[in-house]
Amino acid sequence: MNILFRNCVVLIFAAFVFQGCATAPVRSTADELIADADRFYSEGKYEKAIEQWKKVREKYPPPEVSAKVELAIADTYFLNKEYIESAVEYEGFRKLHPRHQSAGYALFRQALSNYMQIKGIDTDQVPLNNSLLLFESYLTQYPAGEFKAEVTEKINNCKDKQIQYELYVGKFYLKTGKVVSAVGRFEYALKMYPEKIRRAEILFYLGKAYQEADQKNKSLETYQTLVKEYPESEYAKKTGLVPEKGL
Repeated sequence: MNILFRNCVVLIFAAFVFQGCATAPVRSTADELIADADRFYSEGKYEKAIEQWKKVREKYPPPEVSAKVELAIADTYFLNKEYIESAVEYEGFRKLHPRHQSAGYALFRQALSNYMQIKGIDTDQVPLNNSLLLFESYLTQYPAGEFKAEVTEKINNCKDKQIQYELYVGKFYLKTGKVVSAVGRFEYALKMYPEKIRRAEILFYLGKAYQEADQKNKSLETYQTLVKEYPESEYAKKTGLVPEKGL
């Protein structure tokens, strides 16, 4: 009897547990999942927010719901400083919704996601090159877009970083005695970036590289160009072609 009684008690307890589990509220509708995601987002629990939004994306694929959720996932990755992931999500959004009203925003944030991955002029240049390409694409597709001013600023900044990289490599070649490679690098920089950004510096080091490569005439011509275009530059004074004031 004791064994039978115990078995009955176990069965009754299991029934109660099962009933409790069966009736526990399960948040499964799109609105409920989105509400949870919004709450997590507002609380700064970005990983949990992304998890909820991904559930919505998997369960409720209608285009408009999907678009809002995809953008929310990308924005949350970006806010959480997971820039590789946010770049992927923004790109995915653009591919799935090329005509969406937020397509321009997604392109801008995709470019910004790459820009935020830039570490320095002496590191991997892929994020820099990608961000410049995407920022320029934004201006082409949205010439009067709301982010035009910031994009233009970022483009100039990216180009300046590219020039700094070329100068960094060229100076390294000079320092290590690889003067031919240095000449090639500075000539490339001058050709690819004809704008005035750091042009005086490029001319100076190109002239110096020519000089060390025993190309005296080219060195003199380059220095003369530098002095003519930037007579007040610190680099012009370094050439020795600018007379000191008062003499």
